[in-house]
Amino acid sequence: MEFAVIQTGGKQYNVSKGDVITIEKLAGEHKEGDAVVFDKVLLVEDGNDTTIGTPFIPEAAVKGTITEIGRAAKVVVVHYKQKSRYFKKNGHRQHFFKVKIDSLK
Repeated sequence: MEFAVIQTGGKQYNVSKGDVITIEKLAGEHKEGDAVVFDKVLLVEDGNDTTIGTPFIPEAAVKGTITEIGRAAKVVVVHYKQKSRYFKKNGHRQHFFKVKIDSLK
């Protein structure tokens, strides 16, 4: 089975052809259906041979298509100090991209 390990958004993902992964929002203007190329490939396994980068493999790339752009569920952040009437409540929704992996190269 062929797979690769890529790095994006400060995280590493183990991907194969046909996988759908949820990643951090990428910089720049993107819309659903756009093609993206991940060039920070750390490891490639093709069934017979394993290639490990130092830290990246120079000629390797993983191509994908953005299938969804959205925001995650709200995370509520509460700061509270007892006996001092201090209470703050904030919400946060993280942006994400869902990417379908098209090819490993």
